[in-house]
Amino acid sequence: MTLAGAVALVTGASRGIGRAIAREIAEQGASVVVHYGSNENAARETLAALPAGDHVVLRADLGDPAEARRLVDRTFERYGRVDILVNNAGIYERQPVLETSFEEWLDVWRRTLDTNLIGPATLIHAVVPHMVDGGGGRIVNVSSRGAFRGEPTHAAYGASKAGLNSLAQSLAKALAPHNVFITTVAPGYVATDMAGPYLSGPQGAQIVADIPLGRVAAAEEVARLVAFLATPGTESLTGAVIDVNGASYLR
Repeated sequence: MTLAGAVALVTGASRGIGRAIAREIAEQGASVVVHYGSNENAARETLAALPAGDHVVLRADLGDPAEARRLVDRTFERYGRVDILVNNAGIYERQPVLETSFEEWLDVWRRTLDTNLIGPATLIHAVVPHMVDGGGGRIVNVSSRGAFRGEPTHAAYGASKAGLNSLAQSLAKALAPHNVFITTVAPGYVATDMAGPYLSGPQGAQIVADIPLGRVAAAEEVARLVAFLATPGTESLTGAVIDVNGASYLR
């Protein structure tokens, strides 16, 4: 498996799954744009962890369509091509329906949809013309088991990921004739800083008990799958949504 010579834009690459994806894709030979939203120090730690190559750190608020489009423009300006887009960035805000005020309920919905769904849609719209002009490309979205299983205290998150799945499937149909292939991975719990409080909290033992594999996924497992989907030779997987949850939820 090799991505030698490719240019990959990985969103939310400052830590966790995004950092693992950036490292895996760079190890396959690609130049990587390490995107971050607010934590520049963490993004530069990701950059330092990548193998030698022509990599760069870029910031953008993906909830702002203008900044999302500019992120793609800056990538193209630097490299003259964009071969791979990984839509990994997302937010996960708690909003129990019976405990959340109306104003906060709407605020969480707007922030979540702007970042988790409209952000990727904007990036895809911006990057696809470059991919088509270059002969094709790969888009891999990072969704969630919650899109299928439900998120009782994070409804906006679950809905945003379900929307991301549908977006990818719709555009896989539209773009396959142009050699642009779109796939999605849907992890369950992954051993990252974001999941840490849940895994170490009162429900941690039950979370693991619900996973037949007996453990949560490692970020590197998700990253290897993303890199595989970004590699030539996987074209017939376009439109697929692939679970990474240790058989904790099967469709």
